[in-house]
Amino acid sequence: MTPLIIIALSAYFKVENNVVRIFDRPMESIYSSNFIKVKEARGNMLNKSNLINKKNGVAVNFKGLLPVQSTIAKENKDIMVYPGGQPIGVKLNTKGVLVVALSDIEGINGKTPSPAANAGVQIGDSIISIDNVEINHAEDLSRAINKKKNLELTLKVQRKNNPNLLEIKVKPTLNDDGKQKIGLWVRDSTAGVGTLTLYDDKTKKFAALGHPITDADTGTTLNVNNGVIISSNIISIKKGTRGSPGELRGLFIEENKIKGQIIKNTECGIFGDGTKSLINTKFNKPMQIGKRDEIKVGKAEILTTINGSEPQLFQIEIQKLLPQNISGPKSMVIKITDSRLLEKTGGIVQGMSGSPIIQNNKIIGAVTHVLINKPDVGYGIYIEWMLKDAGILAK
Repeated sequence: MTPLIIIALSAYFKVENNVVRIFDRPMESIYSSNFIKVKEARGNMLNKSNLINKKNGVAVNFKGLLPVQSTIAKENKDIMVYPGGQPIGVKLNTKGVLVVALSDIEGINGKTPSPAANAGVQIGDSIISIDNVEINHAEDLSRAINKKKNLELTLKVQRKNNPNLLEIKVKPTLNDDGKQKIGLWVRDSTAGVGTLTLYDDKTKKFAALGHPITDADTGTTLNVNNGVIISSNIISIKKGTRGSPGELRGLFIEENKIKGQIIKNTECGIFGDGTKSLINTKFNKPMQIGKRDEIKVGKAEILTTINGSEPQLFQIEIQKLLPQNISGPKSMVIKITDSRLLEKTGGIVQGMSGSPIIQNNKIIGAVTHVLINKPDVGYGIYIEWMLKDAGILAK
């Protein structure tokens, strides 16, 4: 089977009585079992006319055993970490503000093309500062644009795959209510429910999700300014069927009790500093890490939660191990075989990403994605990639 495109956050949502409700987008061949977003990022609409590329609602993706080599050093073979499997609430603030759309401006003299677009700002850019004033929230951007009247602004912008900040000069335009606009929409935060993968009591580091949190409008991996993880409960399930990915529906609990600080959001998940409160009460003994060359095609288990906050073990089959020289969330093909889980969820569903994969009593990976047309089949990531990004294992 040819690998298919990952869809990282391809769902619309709304919140009803604090319960997550997901509305599917047009079908793709593969769907992330990503965290479920529970709250729309508070994006500031800097202009409301003739929106270009604006999407309504939320927008924060075989043949036997292949030879692989592990880069986990022999002296690290006895790394012991606490398994996760329980749901976590995720709150993330971006570094700068993310441009999710560009728009014309309805001014006193009619419509004006987006000044930001004309100056070279692109969808997916992050605006870090204006006139050397740091931008952390959408409100900061609005204030900076209106601080000086009729003057050119200097934007410092982070563009995808470019480590250097770009400097772009933009001249604002007055809209019909007399405010200066530069013709863009931005987002500055996101929130959702996912699954904890592991916690290391020696380094006080945690790892979760197994793939990045991305913005669905732009496909951009969100840059972390700051963020936290808190407790969450799974309260209901939408069962996955062929052509329609399922989901776990969850809500935040004890929002004032921070369990960890998010430091990084990478291709392999979210990572940061945690506390012992991340050790779940049922699976509260540390487990050994399994190296890539120890993993075998065949029987394994996943540790995940489908009700409340207490994880359970469910049977799976590892169908194929994929060779990877660089880190990524598609390391192995897995299939749910446990009749209990298939009855409840139909297979892999949104909210399961990050669930530890266990073989021979070792943590070898985490669940990341599901195939839309085969809800019992999906992908997992090698645990080695997550350990490196977490800072538990040296790169």
